[in-house]
Amino acid sequence: MSETPATESQSTPAKRPAPPEVDGGIDLSEKGRGEAGKPVSLNRRLFMQFMGFRNGNIEELAGLFENASAQAVIYQDIHDASGFGVLAFCEDPGYIVDEIQPLLRTQKDLEYREEYTMLGRTYAIGYESDLEDVLIKRPAQRVCDPETPWAVYYPVRRSGAFERQSREDQRKMLAEHGGIGHAYGKAGYATDIRLAGHGLNKDDNDFIVGLLGKQLFPLSALVQHMRRTRQTSEFIQKMGPFFIGRAVWQPEYDANARLV
Repeated sequence: MSETPATESQSTPAKRPAPPEVDGGIDLSEKGRGEAGKPVSLNRRLFMQFMGFRNGNIEELAGLFENASAQAVIYQDIHDASGFGVLAFCEDPGYIVDEIQPLLRTQKDLEYREEYTMLGRTYAIGYESDLEDVLIKRPAQRVCDPETPWAVYYPVRRSGAFERQSREDQRKMLAEHGGIGHAYGKAGYATDIRLAGHGLNKDDNDFIVGLLGKQLFPLSALVQHMRRTRQTSEFIQKMGPFFIGRAVWQPEYDANARLV
């Protein structure tokens, strides 16, 4: 029986592939699960920006939006008779700069309300099967739905302590939160828009939330209900400011048309 030299008795460890961050192969696509749990991905998402204004001519602006087939919704501010909000939505964020902002600049004496500016992007949690519906079609359809004209929009910032919780604790808190929203949706009281805002807002907000409904009261009740959850009561650093309004102009949603 031959002896193996000591220098060869220890096998050389297999070389591990470099992490994506090292070799440049970063995958930024949204991830989900298809049939039989098969991973699916989609490198598309919707950008949505809410902006608040005062002293514009809403009727004139609505006409401009109609003529331009604008991907945007106009809301009358319930707290300010001369105030209104605009929610723009698009796959290419350049659309906001190139198409929506020029229309807004036609308004004389328009006062910009910076505290209501919120920009976010749709995202997948990881279990969704139809990513195009979740990321593109469903959010656009919801904000364009004339049956849900009432809206509450607000930014959310989590405390760093949330990220220090175990994955299991995070999962439980998110499930509690999601269960409440699902119950309100199933009852026909509210639908929601959830957006990631990381690095997209001057106040460093983590998320942008939009609550939409036929009536305003259920939206207020939903916010109250959410405040009792562990995530909100212990790990939310800031919520708001809140914009509350009712849609006065919405484009007709076409599920077959691809958004800009």
